[in-house]
Amino acid sequence: QVQLVESGGGLVQPGGSLRLSCAASGRSMFSINTMGWYRQAPGKERELVASRSSRLGANYADSVKGRFTISRDYAKNTVDLQMNSLKPEDTAVYYCYADIRPFYSGSDYLKWGQGTQVTVSS
Repeated sequence: QVQLVESGGGLVQPGGSLRLSCAASGRSMFSINTMGWYRQAPGKERELVASRSSRLGANYADSVKGRFTISRDYAKNTVDLQMNSLKPEDTAVYYCYADIRPFYSGSDYLKWGQGTQVTVSS
């Protein structure tokens, strides 16, 4: 029912910047609690990069603090990730996720985007 679509990935040099965007949409009405980004590099486990909720604010992985900023437009159900001072170790597929609460259902669930590739290389 709910779909997440990411955009903004690409190839950048070390020290460069990228801005990832994610939009949630669906046929039925819903709200989103937490929304954020995970990433997974080849041969590595998935890790949480950043998340944001209205109650708890923003949460960042230690490795990206001071470099990445997560923002949301609650009215439009979108989330962005501004990535500055990128390092080669930031190279990964980045996945948007959202904690979905349907208006007419009692069960929350996690929804994932398809992922967008970020490559940091000289």
